[in-house]
Amino acid sequence: MLLLGCIADDFTGATDLANNLVRAGMRVVQTIGVPGAEDGPPPADAQAVVIALKSRTVPAAQAVASALQALAWLRAHGAAQIYFKVCSTFDSTDHGNIGPVAEALADALQAPVVPVCPAFPEAGRTVFKGHLFVGDLLLSDSPMRHHPLTPMADAHLVRVLQRQSRGAVGGVTHDALRQGPAAVRQRLDALAAAGTRLAVVDAIDNADLLTLGQAAVGLPLLVAGSGVAIGLPPTHGLAPSAQAAALPATPGPRAIVSGSCSAATNAQVAHCLAHGGAGFQIDP
Repeated sequence: MLLLGCIADDFTGATDLANNLVRAGMRVVQTIGVPGAEDGPPPADAQAVVIALKSRTVPAAQAVASALQALAWLRAHGAAQIYFKVCSTFDSTDHGNIGPVAEALADALQAPVVPVCPAFPEAGRTVFKGHLFVGDLLLSDSPMRHHPLTPMADAHLVRVLQRQSRGAVGGVTHDALRQGPAAVRQRLDALAAAGTRLAVVDAIDNADLLTLGQAAVGLPLLVAGSGVAIGLPPTHGLAPSAQAAALPATPGPRAIVSGSCSAATNAQVAHCLAHGGAGFQIDP
């Protein structure tokens, strides 16, 4: 049964999300783009499908269209809950694309309220009182404020999301998280009753992500970074297992293609080469 259908706004983020779901016990399939009719249905043992789009910085209308196409495919294959995966630094501008896509998905799913939480504490991304921190720095004080495509000059996510959304945006602060899933759900329901659909949710550690996962049971849509993924498999009785991470054997030669020039990726490539791997640098 397809418990979760995920729409990611870029490929690396999709991979990160898939990895976190597998770590927490889900069998996951990741696709590059929306599968076509020739691709057939997902494997019978898949519990989640992650569709990787390239929509983070395209025009908002184009991002919405591709997300709705992905949603249609996931719903056609029985996805019980939809997860719109965004960057943990909430990369966006006043034109989108997080707000427009979230609202379009919410409209299509008739979602009364949508938790929004980019937090990933293991990677140093936390949300407190609606403010996003990168390590010990507010997002607006981090290097992300100089991003060439999505400069993040405001750390208050309710304000950020409100500027790119049609409807009202609210928040669920850490006080509710400390009280447990019922208190979080009560706050979400209260926001929905007041006409607020998008709700930025605080999270400062993995316990908060588990709490949010429980509070989100039955909600049709989540908007989150990859961190929230660790809180979803437990709500389906799943736990980390070798079966979840098992991959079919690959006969013959294998190749690893690395397209990132980040410091972390360069270190990984160097480690591979230093431990017997053969490498070729390709200049496109």
